[in-house]
Amino acid sequence: MKSVLWLLAGAVAGFAVAHQVNKTEQGRKFFSELDQKAHDFGAAVAEGYYAREAELRGKSE
Repeated sequence: MKSVLWLLAGAVAGFAVAHQVNKTEQGRKFFSELDQKAHDFGAAVAEGYYAREAELRGKSE
């Protein structure tokens, strides 16, 4: 139970710090770039998954 409270406290503190950082121009730029990188990574993973799925089904692209 104590570990869950520490996890919750850390998450709340992280959100509070991120909110304060996001108020600055540099912070907004950082989070914008981070969001774009996460989106690109997710798209690459999905693309690889669908390519592999097609390969396994015998429909190689």
